[in-house]
Amino acid sequence: MKIADVKTFVVGNPPPHFGGRYFIFLKLTTDTGIEGVGEVYTATFGPHVVARMIEDVCERHIIGADPFHIEAMWRKTYGSGYTLRPDITLMSVLSGIEMACWDIVGKAVDKPVYELLGGRVHEKLRTYTYIYPDIAKGDGADVYWNAERSAELAADYVAQGFTAVKFDPAAPYSAFDPRQPSVESLDLCEKFTRLIREAVGAKADLLFGTHGQFTTSGAIRLARRLEPYDPLWFEEPCPPENPREMARIARQTSIPIATGERLTTKYEFARVLEAQAASILQMALGRVGGLLEAKKIAGMAETYYAQIAPHLYCGPIEGAANIQISTCTPNFLILESIQTWGGFHAEILKKPIQWEDGYVIPPSDPGLGVELNEEVAAAHPYTGNALHLEMMDTPVV
Repeated sequence: MKIADVKTFVVGNPPPHFGGRYFIFLKLTTDTGIEGVGEVYTATFGPHVVARMIEDVCERHIIGADPFHIEAMWRKTYGSGYTLRPDITLMSVLSGIEMACWDIVGKAVDKPVYELLGGRVHEKLRTYTYIYPDIAKGDGADVYWNAERSAELAADYVAQGFTAVKFDPAAPYSAFDPRQPSVESLDLCEKFTRLIREAVGAKADLLFGTHGQFTTSGAIRLARRLEPYDPLWFEEPCPPENPREMARIARQTSIPIATGERLTTKYEFARVLEAQAASILQMALGRVGGLLEAKKIAGMAETYYAQIAPHLYCGPIEGAANIQISTCTPNFLILESIQTWGGFHAEILKKPIQWEDGYVIPPSDPGLGVELNEEVAAAHPYTGNALHLEMMDTPVV
């Protein structure tokens, strides 16, 4: 069996855009007719440039290759351009391709991917969601900075079955970060955490999700404000470039540190573990290097008694890969969901991801367990050139 063709899809995510303004999917087809899908999570170039990058990598390294030979394919792609270092865009492209290869392999042997990476460990996967605006009730983006309304929404999510919610009232974030938080920001963050804890009681964990906004000292100041409300984690409290500084934060708070959405490969995650910078690793399967790379990282984490909580700000194909790696990983903690996987995340798949009472039920279908609805993808082309995520280009005052 050989990979014979690649097709890319740049799909616009309709309002309210939960999970991003667009998704970048790809499909590999073998000479025997088996198809595999993947998703690329990169925020560094426009989506149509990334689609061409996928095609270029496939032309150089993937077309004509055996989809079972994932290790060899990975090394050739990782190192042939005289890189041999974690290039975030290349690794994102490779992640989507590797994901599609696993989908092919699973279909070829009629097994879910998790059965090929150690076998099922978890019968169901605990999930969490960001606190998103309730569009049906007229909420707008101001919910992200409205502590009272966010507490009400958190209670609604718990009533649906969620046992954890995430929020980031410390935004915005800027290309000029890290910064020292203002007293006003510290007060708002503490108010959010207090009101949400009061709203959910002991029924749910609180996940405080910053995005690398703070200096080391600023993050420590914020952590001390949050400690009385016992969050499950403090996410990416400083930028991901220097794990030794993140380790200083970890040593000065009782809140577990979580990080990883901007990191790629086992090499970057090894530095996090060696520095003891975080005990919860949030690899994004569409960026980290793929499923097998994520499995290697999870294995390293086991030796440090660290856990994994796959990150998702993307579409449901990456979400499906997250589910596969979580199902077969002993040190899995919790899975990020985009609410309950409804709306466009369900529409773009032929069969939606199964979410029940706060848990995802791993699929028994072969491969990734999902199929892209190409008619829906074709009906929602993204024609813009914006980045997937865009930070402020001026310092936060």
